[in-house]
Parts: sequence; C-alpha cells; structure tokens
Amino acid sequence: MTTAGRYDSVAAASASRVISGYSTSFGWATRLLGEPVRTDVRSIYALVRIADEIVDDPDPILTPELRAAQLDDLEAETLRALRCSRSANLVVHAFSAVARRCGIDDSLVTPFFASMRADLTRSTHDPESLSEYVFGSAEVVALMCLRAFTVDEPAAYDRLAPNARSLGAGLQKVNFLRDLGDDVDILGRTYFPGLDPTTFTDEDRDALLDDIDHDLAFAAEAIPDLPSTSRRAVAVAHDLFAALSQRLRRTPAAEIRRRRIRVSDGRKALIVLRAMAGCTA
Repeated sequence: MTTAGRYDSVAAASASRVISGYSTSFGWATRLLGEPVRTDVRSIYALVRIADEIVDDPDPILTPELRAAQLDDLEAETLRALRCSRSANLVVHAFSAVARRCGIDDSLVTPFFASMRADLTRSTHDPESLSEYVFGSAEVVALMCLRAFTVDEPAAYDRLAPNARSLGAGLQKVNFLRDLGDDVDILGRTYFPGLDPTTFTDEDRDALLDDIDHDLAFAAEAIPDLPSTSRRAVAVAHDLFAALSQRLRRTPAAEIRRRRIRVSDGRKALIVLRAMAGCTA
C-alpha cells in the first residue's frame, strides 16, 4: 500500500470510529450498505457529526463565539481539502476523498455549514428560515449520500434527488419532534414555526406528523429504484424513522415534551431483519 493509500485508509477508519461512537439507528442502517458505499457514507456522516458536536455540545466553556470560530475553521478546512486533496484532519480528509470521487461540491457543503451556523444565532424559525435550515442540515446530507449511491449511475442522481431530499427532511423533522424537550430546555431552540412548547397539544403533534409522514411516503417511492448496494440500508433508515413517527403519534404530546421517545431495540431488530429478507416494514 502506498503512503497516500495508507493515509486514506486510516482516515476512513477514523470516520467509521466517529460514527460508531455517536450513532444508533444510523449505525443499524449502514451495516446493510455494500462496499465501498458503506465506507463512503460513514465518511460523509462523520463530518456531519463533528459539525453537529461543535454546535450542540452542552459544555458551557464553549461560548457561541468559540463555536462559531471552530465551525468556520472546519468549513474552511473542508473546502480547502476539496481542492488540494489532503487534510491533516482525518475526518475532513476522509470526507474530501469521497466528495471528490462522487461529485460532492460546494453547492452541497456550503448550505450544510450555513445551517449549522444558524443554530448558533437563531432560537426560533419562521416557515422560510425552517425550510432553508432543513435543506442545509438534512436534505443536502441526503443528496451527498445519493451521490455516493449513484456514483456509477449519474443519471439516477437527478431522477432520485427529490425523493432523497424528502427523506432527509422527514428524518430531520422526526428528530425535531422527538427531541422537542431537549431542544427547548437544554439548547434553547424551537424549530417548528409558531409552536409554543408550553402549550404543545395532541393536535399540534398530529399536524406535525402528517407533514412528516408525507415526506416519508414520497421518499419511500424511490427506494426500489436505488442501486442494490444501498437499497436495503435506505429502507431500514426509512422504516426506523417511520416506526418512530408511529410511536410519537401514539404518545401524548405532554409526554413528548417531557422525555425523548425511542423505538425499542427489538423493534429495530425486526425492521433490520425484514430489510435483510428483501422487504420493508
């Protein structure tokens, strides 16, 4: 193995370690990806996790100004690595190697960091700012993954991109609802426009979930058209969050406000087994 090849391999392994340390449902899904897509997607998500950690780490020593500076540095290093093909940051290096090979460019990277930066300056959203935030924080990440899925089928990317964006949006909004209490009480954020967490009702919950389920349904339409190396993994990711959506719909709004709702490990295992058998839950 060449020195460059060894460094690439170590960088990819480092990105995989980041994912294993942070991920739950995502980790279940990525195990079903074929190689090299599995390593590519883990390298993409590792950068996402690092940026998210900069923004959300509750350590009070990390002031908003320090977080913003760290985020600016990470974005600058990422964009530089896209051009010079090398970074001393192993996670950035792993991401940039995948990005260059799969066609991930500034048009996806810059909106992502813009949304991460918004978490440092905005505590509430209107419909326009939420749409922009979800695009940058989730939809572009789904598009990055789709680039990795379809690297050998460029025409498929354009055809499947709308569904990928819907999947990213649906998953993000499920997270917003599941994490409603922590976002408000710990991070001081409310993502859903016009929602008052102190008067959160079952009707509010159902309206939000109707929108989420619409996103997930549209995303599901494209799963059979994905390459075989990614189809089952995407089905698992979709179905895990669809199951969480169903669980949230059965949970009183007041309870969602108090605690983080989750899907049981047994239910997750069943979803994975069904995907491995070639069907979705």
